Amino acid sequence: MSKLKLAVIPGDGIGWEVVPEGIKVLEAAGAKYGIEYEFTEFDWGCERYHKTGKLMPDDGIETLKAFDSIFLGACGYPGVPDHVSLWGLLIPIRREMKQYVNLRPVRMLKGMPCPLANRGPEDINFWVVRENNEGEYSEIGGRLHRGTEYEVAVQESVFTKHGTDRIMRYAFDLCRRQGLKKVTSATKSNGIIHTMPYWDERFAAISKEYPELKTDQYHIDILTANFVLHPDWFDVVVGSNLFGDILSDLGPAVAGSIAIAPSANINPDGDLPSMFEPVHGSAPISPARASPTRSARSGQAPCCWSITATPRLPTPSFAPARKWFRAVVRRRQTSAARPIPSTLAARLRRRCAELHLALAKGLRVGNLALVR
Repeated sequence: MSKLKLAVIPGDGIGWEVVPEGIKVLEAAGAKYGIEYEFTEFDWGCERYHKTGKLMPDDGIETLKAFDSIFLGACGYPGVPDHVSLWGLLIPIRREMKQYVNLRPVRMLKGMPCPLANRGPEDINFWVVRENNEGEYSEIGGRLHRGTEYEVAVQESVFTKHGTDRIMRYAFDLCRRQGLKKVTSATKSNGIIHTMPYWDERFAAISKEYPELKTDQYHIDILTANFVLHPDWFDVVVGSNLFGDILSDLGPAVAGSIAIAPSANINPDGDLPSMFEPVHGSAPISPARASPTRSARSGQAPCCWSITATPRLPTPSFAPARKWFRAVVRRRQTSAARPIPSTLAARLRRRCAELHLALAKGLRVGNLALVR
């Protein structure tokens, strides 16, 4: 098969530490399962912004279109406002590449400490599907009378039938494909009078196309409570850009730590590259709290999701590599003498480095090295 062309953007902060570890795991899996890669690294991010005034060059989007997948580390650093870094790199890629699905698995692995009493891996295993191109994160709005007592800020939300229907169909299709039973909608139609009732109407309409699947919906406030109180209630949760953003961080935290949570920004049509990233930010203040494990888990994604939907390359089965990688991570978590601490920063950094040595050895020779 042709080489899988990956654009690599370490970005900022901890991204430069976790992305190389993810690439090591990809290379090890590729060597075992006959997957070839061609990596091209870009220095886009906040450091570039300080030098040039832009996080990526003017032709950055066109450059990325030549690749099969994008592997991102992190975006954001002190000295650059968060809205500047996000709208200068991450959001343009998501929108120009039509990555309208943000998919985040919420799974508790054996060996992870859970913040919830009497909960285990059998209780926390579901998906969060976030609308990734419209909704509350729009560019429509502005500010008037800046610096005066009459200052006004206006931010508009945008919910289209096309955008709403396609993300809901993706959630239902995922539920069906995974052999699950229920899709849950995140809403707030009791307080947001126009867009959220519309969201509810479209959810009810799309659900009729999947009569074998159960549905329910919760206002976002009680839904966050139920993530904590009843995580076993959920199979697939679909939400708007804002609500999905919140839930997809809360879910991994409930599962033990966002330190091992991967994220996929998917273009389901496959005509443009998808992008894969660990959930963490750049962690400039406490980098030891960011784990390369999630970068490695995101790193497996180009050979699991994107390539199977990319017509520019053959579509071999990457299932063996995906399953084996997950098995290595699960065995590492279960076999460790101590579970990875999710709150002790210094120990976490050391254990993450040890984990990736174990992952590399496990992927290359099939014999997991235990960490003492």
